[in-house]
Amino acid sequence: NLLPGSNRVDCVKASEQCLKEQACSTKYRTMRQCVAGGKESNFSMVAGLEAKDECRSAMDALKQSPLYNCRCKRGMKKEKNCLRIYWGIYQTLQGNDFLEDSPYEPVNSRLSDIFRLAPIIGEPAVTRENNCLNAAKACNLNDTCKKYRSAYISPCTSRVSTAEVCNKRKCHKALRQFFDKVPPKHSYGMLFCSCPPSDQSACSERRRQTIVPVCSYEEKQKPNCLELQASCKTNYICRSRLADFFANCQPEPRSQSGCLKENYADCLLAYSGLIGTVMTPNYLRSPKISVSPYCDCSSSGNNKDECDKFTEFFTENTCLRKAIQAFGNGTDVGVWQPMPPVQTTTSTTTPYQRNRERNPNTLDNHINTDPGIYHFCGSLQAQKLKSNSTVDGVFCVDPQIDGPSTSNAIPRNAAVPRWPPGLASLLPPLLWLWYCNLPVLSSAANL
Repeated sequence: NLLPGSNRVDCVKASEQCLKEQACSTKYRTMRQCVAGGKESNFSMVAGLEAKDECRSAMDALKQSPLYNCRCKRGMKKEKNCLRIYWGIYQTLQGNDFLEDSPYEPVNSRLSDIFRLAPIIGEPAVTRENNCLNAAKACNLNDTCKKYRSAYISPCTSRVSTAEVCNKRKCHKALRQFFDKVPPKHSYGMLFCSCPPSDQSACSERRRQTIVPVCSYEEKQKPNCLELQASCKTNYICRSRLADFFANCQPEPRSQSGCLKENYADCLLAYSGLIGTVMTPNYLRSPKISVSPYCDCSSSGNNKDECDKFTEFFTENTCLRKAIQAFGNGTDVGVWQPMPPVQTTTSTTTPYQRNRERNPNTLDNHINTDPGIYHFCGSLQAQKLKSNSTVDGVFCVDPQIDGPSTSNAIPRNAAVPRWPPGLASLLPPLLWLWYCNLPVLSSAANL
């Protein structure tokens, strides 16, 4: 088990501390030699039993050092070096490539913190103007946002040659800096803005164009998603951002928020962290909110199911979609009644495989088709967000944005008045009998 965040140091500092201590330094160097000798099979390729025992001894000793609990911070000065140290330690001590935890220190922020910083969510999505256009204007009025936006617009729109529309590497680096350096109240405003029904196409397209997809997103040929994932894992930053996304945007059908971790801000942060990597996602041209990396599952062969599960973690991710809607509508997880902790039972599969096995047909929440439900979507003021206030388990989403595939309703167990099951079916015949007996009752009254 990891120690609390307050007891952790970043992996660069942990490495420096270890190298200053003779015992830790010796074990650390031994472990790195073990990694170089047998990283592909958890040291099974290291020659000789004596060498294997020495590797195990080094690993056990490092579990008592600060390196075992170290983490990195997104956008830190030596981020790549920190992540290189983390993955070296992680692969060595964990020995499991399928359960990759996030290498980043938890932020523990909430969307409501962003709302307090930037009260841009004033009216419901159904009555607002083009928020994506307004967010772009607001960015130009902020020095930091304007600086880093200009810094990525330039390389992402400058043609290199007749064959290359841009320098993708420079474009990606500038995009990462934008989302790492610009305050979320501005960067999120552009990336997660909500669109009113009266301006769906233009507003949605502006939102889709935020990252200059012709350079940062699209390729001449669409690669296979599993091949793209494998390519991502060869890069420390991409691998880390993808692991962070899987950890913080894990859907959970039994949760009212749709998220296993019940934290929309962390999910949006993890999603934005993928932008500027080979796994860069973007909005699809779809009636509902749906995102995907630029890849498909053609040529997957026997791995088609695995590929579909990977892509559906993006395209059908309930947690991510509701987090985007929550930002656009000015709501947060805190407006719902807390649910009991969700117990997970699977420990040997990837996050998207765990969720897929619980619900084999879709990653989405069950859609409530009960005709007695009530639909609701309000603004931040309508929700009256306060630290201790809740709104009876109501989801606030924009059906015009999300389309008919998403439940926008009070759950079945919410306090919604309705007829008892038996009485509802008896009501029509009782009314008919009462109507037929009206003449008889009238005659009796005249006697």
